[in-house]
Amino acid sequence: MKSMMTPAKRTNRLGSAKSGTHHFIAQRVSAVALAIALPLFVLALAFSGAPDPDAARGFFGSAWGALLTLITLTAALYHMRLGLQVVVEDYIHGAGLKFTLLIGNTLIAYGLWLAGVYALFRLALAA
Repeated sequence: MKSMMTPAKRTNRLGSAKSGTHHFIAQRVSAVALAIALPLFVLALAFSGAPDPDAARGFFGSAWGALLTLITLTAALYHMRLGLQVVVEDYIHGAGLKFTLLIGNTLIAYGLWLAGVYALFRLALAA
């Protein structure tokens, strides 16, 4: 039996959500930021003598170490949130579960960022 629906009717509500390009670019920019910041962070931490607790506190207490840590933490958590959002949107089909997981993803990412910033400030102020 041939469908009597028009092509526009068949694609209604299945089109672009109008945010795909922004999401694509944001994920690529955060990936580039991570590709630069993560090796710098690892090298700076490795050369700071970090296995020693006093050296690690000194690294995180310095302006350079705190800034590099904050940039790396922000880029990593933002990139993680964007990536998990795509996974949830692509593979979770129930509207309620999808909404819950997307909200949880955002809250966890922001919660981890706040915890990291709090820990960084505590280390910076203690040094």
